[in-house]
Amino acid sequence: MSAPPQTPPTRRAVLAASAGLVLAATSEAFASPADLIIANGVARFGRSRYKCAVGYGGIRADKKEGDGATPAGSWPIRHVLFRPDRVRIPKMKFDVRDLKPNDGWCDAPSDLNYNRPVQLPYAASAEALWRKDGIYDVIAVLGYNDDPVVPGRGSAIFLHIARANYSPTVGCVALARENLLVFLSKATPATRVVIRR
Repeated sequence: MSAPPQTPPTRRAVLAASAGLVLAATSEAFASPADLIIANGVARFGRSRYKCAVGYGGIRADKKEGDGATPAGSWPIRHVLFRPDRVRIPKMKFDVRDLKPNDGWCDAPSDLNYNRPVQLPYAASAEALWRKDGIYDVIAVLGYNDDPVVPGRGSAIFLHIARANYSPTVGCVALARENLLVFLSKATPATRVVIRR
């Protein structure tokens, strides 16, 4: 028995699909010389090369909350957070804010403050930013899933300090402390973090 004839896609549907593919490819592949390029375990910024770690779920264009993946694409740096009791921040061109012991970041997709900073203790699930292990002593908050926030698309995507063995993160990009501070001292608000699969 032959298959029933299929209706050909409309011109509008073909154009919409093509536009989506072009947008995805552009956001993932395009980078200027002033950007930080993340690919194959290396962060490239101008002539500098830094070892880095990404999420244990790899790099994905379809990131979801809890998958451990780092989102592919081109993301701006919104602002920088740091532990004033542990780090002396160099002069930089970003809005820089002190971390406090009750600072957190909501990771509950159903909450109104999903993917936003909150004060702990918080009624919904939230990650503590004041940590003993030092990986959040410096945090560059990336502009991922924040304009607008889409529930379940992922939260708390940061550029932060790597562990000594560069073990995978839960979705962020991590650099050695000294490399992160040097990068942030040279980057500008126009610099984007371009994450490639």
